[in-house]
Amino acid sequence: MARRAKDWNEGLAKDLRDPKFVKEFIQAALEEGLPIQVVLGKVIRAYGIKEFSRKTKIPGPNIVRAIDPRHNPTQETLNRLLRPFGLKLSVSLIDKKAKSAA
Repeated sequence: MARRAKDWNEGLAKDLRDPKFVKEFIQAALEEGLPIQVVLGKVIRAYGIKEFSRKTKIPGPNIVRAIDPRHNPTQETLNRLLRPFGLKLSVSLIDKKAKSAA
């Protein structure tokens, strides 16, 4: 059983290196209600903290702190972490039909 989980995690880590997959992964995970810090943590760790730090020009320890659910990063920090994936935080209207169906 552990082998299968390891293979799945390795496969997901490889997929998370693909920018198109990452966008879809982040959007789907957030739509499912997963916390943004957990989602970003998974993606950034698959990418590599040091490499991601160089790409975003954010020190590694600051990235680790920002993706830790016990901390409360600013919207600016979250947007800086999302920018390499072509994403940013935003607000959208709730579809009334979907709300009434729930």
